[in-house]
Amino acid sequence: MTVFLAVLPLLWLIIALSILKVPAWKACMAAALISFIVAVLPLEAYNKVPGIMLSGAVEGVALAVWPILLVITAAIFTYNLVVHTKAMETIKTILTSVSPDMRVLSLLLAWGFGAFMEGMAGFGTAVAIPAAMMVGLGFHPLKSILACLVANSVPTTFGSIAIPTTTLAMLTGLDSAALGQFISIQLFILNIVTPFFVVAIMGGGFKALKGVFLTTLISGLALAVPELAINMAAGPELSVIVPSLIIMGAVAICAKIFKTDNPKYKVEADVRQVSSHEAIIAAMPFILIFVLLIITSKLVPAINVPLSSIKTSVPIYMGAGAKPYTFVWIATPGIMIFLSAFIGGAIQKAGFGEMLGVLGNTFKGLKFTYITIISVVVTAKLMTYSGMTANIADALVVATGSLYPAFAPLVGALGAFITGSGTNANVLFGPLQTAAAGQMEAGNNSLALWLAATNSAGAGIGKMFSPQSIAIGIGAVAPALEAYLSTNNVEKAKADELRLSIEPSSIMRNVAVYFILFIVAAGVMAYIGKGIFVG
Repeated sequence: MTVFLAVLPLLWLIIALSILKVPAWKACMAAALISFIVAVLPLEAYNKVPGIMLSGAVEGVALAVWPILLVITAAIFTYNLVVHTKAMETIKTILTSVSPDMRVLSLLLAWGFGAFMEGMAGFGTAVAIPAAMMVGLGFHPLKSILACLVANSVPTTFGSIAIPTTTLAMLTGLDSAALGQFISIQLFILNIVTPFFVVAIMGGGFKALKGVFLTTLISGLALAVPELAINMAAGPELSVIVPSLIIMGAVAICAKIFKTDNPKYKVEADVRQVSSHEAIIAAMPFILIFVLLIITSKLVPAINVPLSSIKTSVPIYMGAGAKPYTFVWIATPGIMIFLSAFIGGAIQKAGFGEMLGVLGNTFKGLKFTYITIISVVVTAKLMTYSGMTANIADALVVATGSLYPAFAPLVGALGAFITGSGTNANVLFGPLQTAAAGQMEAGNNSLALWLAATNSAGAGIGKMFSPQSIAIGIGAVAPALEAYLSTNNVEKAKADELRLSIEPSSIMRNVAVYFILFIVAAGVMAYIGKGIFVG
């Protein structure tokens, strides 16, 4: 009965979004309400104090607003501003000069640039910005979201300068370098095959690989091999950022060597010469994002430490073991992305009033996304603080016994499905994984590392199926789609069809197939790999 009550909010979300087609913001608000009711019902299962659970919900609102919604708003504002200044047209020309082939551009944006944004900023930017750019190029909106969700599944564990990995290491007392190596081993095959799925999604099936097979394979190896090598040599912090640059460089080189000329996949764009000065100006917001995020990250302690000290800690949750919630005011990705957008916009000759107008429109376009994400994070907090999340995971450990390593990725995926975050999934279930390792083989540190790594690998896979990730994709693509429809005078019937394609129910049904494939593959790797890599 306890476990059944615990899964009620998740069952509701899956049924409401994928079958009943309830609007995401309504479904997620209802999930938060269900979580609260289950937590405070005067039953033996939970019976929590309503006031304490309300304080947990308020903490969820705080987390959703700062930093999650801050980053999402900043990322989408950046894209909208680039469209407003017409720099997006120049970027489109630059991209299509690399290759006019939609499949190659998908690898460049969803796979390479998406990994770059995940490694630098995380918090949904790897879905929001590449998906919006792909729609701006004329790609199908549903396919663009799916491709970015699937592509983002493997870099997530090393996102935001590897915060999910280093946080997991600190929580469990494990060595972060050793943990990063095990994660890279578990993800190695998925790192190679994921870009094949990206091409298949965008091209309408694996037949689309004809003509770009080698480019796709090289782009997968460009993540898998450097990621493992960097973790073995230096630790996890740069293990996605550096490979993402290698991916983009490799795809660009392959596009010139393995030229394609299939009209079915050709992107229509103006063919003209773009000067280096014009290219730099057009890309300036993204260049600044890279520069500011690097110099304010932990990689540059002289800047990061003083900026990180500008923070406010506020006691919000009032339950047992409560810790104050900390608002970091400057050294957070959202602030750096906003600064990059405003400075880049000014360089592109946009007036301050113009930029505020774009920001206002961004706020309006995201209003339902805000409700959705706040509701999801509140649900996650209520499930965590009431003990529901732990009960689900404990039941899985008990039910699977010695086969548990095969199911360990599902635990991490569950955490990411609930929270929409690889870091939070590791916070939720990382200690449980090491505890499970202790139950299986007491004192085996390698097994603890392996199962903790499995949690992190599973978290990235779960993130592709998370309502929060889906809401971010819709929030970014919807305004980009409207801009594309308006600019290209798309006929009403076709425009309505494209708008309807990005309903949450449609995205969830489509991405479920990839989620199942990836989580099964991760489970097989975790189970077989235990016998190979764990002493």
